[in-house]
Amino acid sequence: MSEERKYWVPALEKADKVVAVLAAEPARHKLIDLSRRLDINKSSMFSLLNTMEALQWVVRGEGDTYSLGRAFAAYGSAYAQNYDLNRSFQQEAAGARDRLKETIQLARLEGNQVLYLGKLEALSPVRLQSEPGMLLPAHATALGKAMLSQLDDAELERLYPESALPALTPHTIQDRESLLRELRAIREQGFAEDDQESVMGFRCVAAAIRSGSGQAPAAVSCSMLLHQWEAKNGEARTEMLALAGRLSVPHS
Repeated sequence: MSEERKYWVPALEKADKVVAVLAAEPARHKLIDLSRRLDINKSSMFSLLNTMEALQWVVRGEGDTYSLGRAFAAYGSAYAQNYDLNRSFQQEAAGARDRLKETIQLARLEGNQVLYLGKLEALSPVRLQSEPGMLLPAHATALGKAMLSQLDDAELERLYPESALPALTPHTIQDRESLLRELRAIREQGFAEDDQESVMGFRCVAAAIRSGSGQAPAAVSCSMLLHQWEAKNGEARTEMLALAGRLSVPHS
């Protein structure tokens, strides 16, 4: 027996399997369905569901089918409230920085601005100008575009009432319609890029973090000098999507 399984509690493993099925397929399975699906005998499944129902882990609804109970809403809310995104970023992003040998950044959306929250600097003689606490126009950065892509059209119109957008470089998107077109593409592909739009000589790729309910959108990015982009952009994209996934919090 492995050390990992030495103190294993089988009943908890069974409960976890039930939770996973009900999270993916709520109000679709009766007791007998779960028993067959998970290969747990009916008497054990009855006891398990009875206990979980008393704990409000599950609720029995119409047709005697089961869904997750209110306990998980409370757990999710508590997790989201206590989730320290910046601390988790510092832990999770170190590996991506070391593999890419490029700087990784974390930001959240403040209106139509990017607020930089965290930064893991690669060992390089060239430093990015952005630092935690700095604000930059969201439409001019990969981070900002990744986060803006999470908003609906009404919110985007509120943030950008004017057609013209300020430019940081000659490559910055300078009108609202062009921005909206790019945001639609970002929603489809799942990541955003910045081609010298905020700083000349640098390119960047960013991915949005799925924030908890009520939290401002957040994102992570990797920036690099132009001459590194062709060799590293695919790997950087993969790393940012994976990092954003690890930092994401389910909606409660």
